Amino acid sequence: MLKFWKNYRMTILLFCGLIIGGIAGLFWGSKVNVIKPFGDLFLNLMYMILIPLVFFSISSAIASMSEMKRLGKILVWTLLVFLGTAFIAAILGYLTVLIFQPINNVDMASVRSLMGHVKGATNHVSGLEQLVNTFTVDDFDKILSKNNMLALIVVAIFTGIATATSGAAARPFARVLAAGNVVTMKIVKYIMYYAPIGLGCFFATVIGSLGSQMVTTYLRTWLVYLGFTIFYFFVVMSGYAIVAGGRNGFKIFWQNVGVPAITAIATSSSAASIPANLEYAQKMGVTKDIAKTVIPLGANTHKDGSVVGGILKTTFLFVLFGRNIATPSNAFLIICVGFLVGVVMSAIPGGGFVAETVIITIFGFPMSALPLILIISEIIDIPATLLNSVSNTTAGMLVTRFVEGRNWLKSYLA
Repeated sequence: MLKFWKNYRMTILLFCGLIIGGIAGLFWGSKVNVIKPFGDLFLNLMYMILIPLVFFSISSAIASMSEMKRLGKILVWTLLVFLGTAFIAAILGYLTVLIFQPINNVDMASVRSLMGHVKGATNHVSGLEQLVNTFTVDDFDKILSKNNMLALIVVAIFTGIATATSGAAARPFARVLAAGNVVTMKIVKYIMYYAPIGLGCFFATVIGSLGSQMVTTYLRTWLVYLGFTIFYFFVVMSGYAIVAGGRNGFKIFWQNVGVPAITAIATSSSAASIPANLEYAQKMGVTKDIAKTVIPLGANTHKDGSVVGGILKTTFLFVLFGRNIATPSNAFLIICVGFLVGVVMSAIPGGGFVAETVIITIFGFPMSALPLILIISEIIDIPATLLNSVSNTTAGMLVTRFVEGRNWLKSYLA
């Protein structure tokens, strides 16, 4: 019981805060706005730490790569499997949202009145100009604004690369970046102690202003994601196992997937699931050297559940602010951004929060909408972790298939 409380303490407290806030909003309606400053306090604290969090987390992660010799030895096919399965997850996630449409019956005028308008919705600029304006700014001080997050990320990436390639002279600066990351993550941890109260007050304000329609929207969103998780876990992962090893691959996968799946659900952590995944991936026939490469790397960079979560959050905001998710251009952008936030951002410490900010920045949504998708992150956390973690075992099977040849499993079972 103590271990369960340790693993899920923050999630339970956040849920309690959201439930209490939702009930307060339903009962007292607009009168609940009296507690809005407590919600604003949480948002402002997060905004204040956002810039150093993004800069230090990204730059320190890249700067440390000079010490990670194994990254240079990672085979191309491992990355191709990760990218390929994540892209499939993104497409399936988008189609799921398009078909089941979890977000509907929301008063969009009220949402825009409460949250603000989408930036640039009425201004027409060329695609190339929009790309330049998204990733760069014309003055240094502008990268210190949360509204120019991608420009800050570009600077952080260049800082990390320059530090990693500057040799011994830059090692003191690399330690500064690493220390800065540790400190900012600790500050975020302190701020998150207030999250159950802050998010609860914010949610109460939202429900008080928009009514029960938002509660229904979150419930439908969770149910759609849960349904997708069941489909992906039982159908898509079975398909990967069959591609990797045929009928025997299917059989050996389901004989051994139980412990990794239960571990992922119990710990709600891909990192904590690495030991179980390593052990049972080898029982699935994955060679030891491949398992030791794919599983640890996959825990950081191969997160199919996070990819679909990114799709869900993006479409959630699209529909909430009255934008069409079905046009070819928007479909392409949604899939690409979901892929970006699920694969690239998940490799960064604290990347979940950064990813949500990137979604808002890319599409010009008001930053006040950030808590709306932070709530989604909480309600899908457990099923997302299940997909993130267990998909690494099927990735290991696929990688073994491509490296060892089609008879790899027969050799293992012989």
